[in-house]
Amino acid sequence: MNKTVAAIVFGATMLSATPSWAEEKNTESTELQTLRNAARSDKRAFVQSTLQLTPAEAKKFWPLYDAYQRDLDMNVRQRTRALEGMIAWDKPVSDRYARILANELIASDEAEIKSRRTLHNRVLRALPAKKAARYLQLESKLRAIYAYDIATTIPLIK
Repeated sequence: MNKTVAAIVFGATMLSATPSWAEEKNTESTELQTLRNAARSDKRAFVQSTLQLTPAEAKKFWPLYDAYQRDLDMNVRQRTRALEGMIAWDKPVSDRYARILANELIASDEAEIKSRRTLHNRVLRALPAKKAARYLQLESKLRAIYAYDIATTIPLIK
């Protein structure tokens, strides 16, 4: 009998928890979509509204931001070329070509990490620690969305 009561209580708990789980997932999905839309429409304005920089902070921050965005654009172009090479073929690729593409993807990842490390060091010197951490977290979230979008749209190599 104790097992039956425990099963009923467990079942009731799971049924009542399901709507809150779905609500959390929906909230996360909405926040993700809001972040994605804000970044697509005007990333710079979105960063400004999130950080609320003073004029002195802005004078130090924006040149760092612009330099990082240029590096990031270069890395994205390198990654895009490699990804296009992977999906351009509608048939299996050779091992040699697959190795070249994989090396190009790793090289673009390494270049992005190097740019992020440089940005990290410079932003921590230019802004108060909380604002620097907030920006670095925001940039990381935006990069994660970008990676997610690629992962969901690019098919695996044949």
